[in-house]
Formats: sequence, structure tokens, C-alpha cells
Amino acid sequence: QVHLVVSGGGLVQAGGSLRLSCAASGINFKIYTMNWHRQAPGKQRELVASIDSSGKTNYTDVVAGRFTVSRDNVWNRLYLQMDSLKPEDTAVYYCNVKHRGSNFWGRGTQVTVSS
Repeated sequence: QVHLVVSGGGLVQAGGSLRLSCAASGINFKIYTMNWHRQAPGKQRELVASIDSSGKTNYTDVVAGRFTVSRDNVWNRLYLQMDSLKPEDTAVYYCNVKHRGSNFWGRGTQVTVSS
């Protein structure tokens, strides 16, 4: 059974930093592309960053240069380092993996950036 546990959200002032973690179990973690999504109030969930099995990363334009996605294939963990945070980054952040054709989601963590 796929299980994703997200931690690390919180309240931070604009310009600050936060680091999110996602602990994965139930999958052969190292072979999967892992994703971070977020959903702001009243908006659709959006893909923020992804990292494939080779370590190649992709970011949505609005976070590129400020966020860094990484992974630890020994401890089966996914990370999102968020720097230079802006109030518009306020959202619930989710860890995601597509396994055997189905999307699995961790319980989201709230990130609130005050101006």
C-alpha cells in the first residue's frame, strides 16, 4: 500500500524559507518520478515541481529559481526547499506519485506566507 507522509509546513514571513519533506513507503521509491503540487484557496491544484528517477527536475515558472526539489533514495524521502517565499505561495502542499496508473497523494501541509 502506497503511503506518503508530508511534513514541514507552517507560517513564515515573505522572503523566508521552509523545507517540506515527504516520506514514502509501499513503492520502489527510487524508480518513480515524484511530484509536489499545491492548492491555494479557490484555485485548482497545480504541479509545482517534479524530480524523476535520474534526478532531473522540473519547476513551474512561478517557483523556478526559488524552490528546489530533491530526493533521498536511501531513506525514500522527497524534499522541497522553498526560499524567497511570497504571499502568493500560500497554499496546501501535497506530495504525489503515480503508481500503476493511479495517483497517490500525501495529506497536504499548509504553507502560509505573510506579507
